[in-house]
Amino acid sequence: MPSGPALVTGAAAAAEAGVAPATVRKWVQLGHLAAAGRQGRTHLFRLEDVFAAERATRVRGRRHARLN
Repeated sequence: MPSGPALVTGAAAAAEAGVAPATVRKWVQLGHLAAAGRQGRTHLFRLEDVFAAERATRVRGRRHARLN
């Protein structure tokens, strides 16, 4: 039986990425990360998407710091 990538809660995603849960919510708000599903009211995320959002915002942050 094929199964897709594992989905995790925002809190678990934040722990895996080494950021605060508020950071994951901010990535969603800014469009860097989209929920892959829901479990009740809880958004679920693919870890690969979380890590991609973390890399994208980390690179952007360094680029911004160099400009200042």
